Amino acid sequence: MTADAREPLVTVVEFTDPACPWAWGSQPVFRLLGRTLGERARWRTVFAVLFDEDEDPAPDPDAEARWYEGFIREVTVHTHAPYARRLHWLTRSSWPASRAAKAAEAQGSEVARRVLRRLRESTFVHGEPADTPEGIRAAVHGVPGLDEERLLRDTAAPASRDAVRADWSEARRPRPEVLDLQGPGPHPGRAKETGGHRRYALPTLLFDGPGGRVCVPGWRPLETYLEAARTAAGQSRALDPVREPAAVALERWRSLTGPELDLLCGESTPPPGAVRVDTGHGPLWRHPGEASRAPA
Repeated sequence: MTADAREPLVTVVEFTDPACPWAWGSQPVFRLLGRTLGERARWRTVFAVLFDEDEDPAPDPDAEARWYEGFIREVTVHTHAPYARRLHWLTRSSWPASRAAKAAEAQGSEVARRVLRRLRESTFVHGEPADTPEGIRAAVHGVPGLDEERLLRDTAAPASRDAVRADWSEARRPRPEVLDLQGPGPHPGRAKETGGHRRYALPTLLFDGPGGRVCVPGWRPLETYLEAARTAAGQSRALDPVREPAAVALERWRSLTGPELDLLCGESTPPPGAVRVDTGHGPLWRHPGEASRAPA
């Protein structure tokens, strides 16, 4: 079954954080899922704030960065996602990048999606998390269609803080089925204890539709998400992934990792003209127009 705007809408709520390696590694699946659902899905992103601003600073920031660098590499054993050759520091707080990503939504879903991608890449490709106004400016410079000055103003405005605070609260009201979840795999998605609260594990997707609500937490294969979407939509037929040629995918997404090239396109060779960006764990391929403006 392919995308059809006449079929029932499914609302997809994604709980995430720009600095979460599991969320970064899930991007190939989420991109293909969004492409497959098309106009039938309304996708909403909730920023759960993995690193809160009231946490005590690390006594040894470099040691903490090395620890998180090791954690990222452990995660990529399962996700095969790229990681930066060196994580220069652990993000000081998730709030700046989350506020920027939330503020970008005022400029349209396509721009917001590209801004969030650049914010993820600041950590996992360049190893320099966008956690200051200067870092955000550098990370999003040249995003097609983005009014950069407006984004920076909107990010600093109280409305962005209020919006992320609402996300923070929503993420800390997890559904009962994930509170004591025991499941197979490296990241089954049990709710996390943090700061006296329980919050959704990252990433978690909630599907709502005529068929009910389905919660898919943690690291899961594409088939699990497709089945959840089908169930929430109240459909009896299976969903068939909607793949596209590499050149079309690169035009759409502006950058592709190796796992994305494989899953979204069923190809291992990047399209002609794609610009290779080497990381510590395989290449990322950029659209030539993106490469001329994105961070080197």
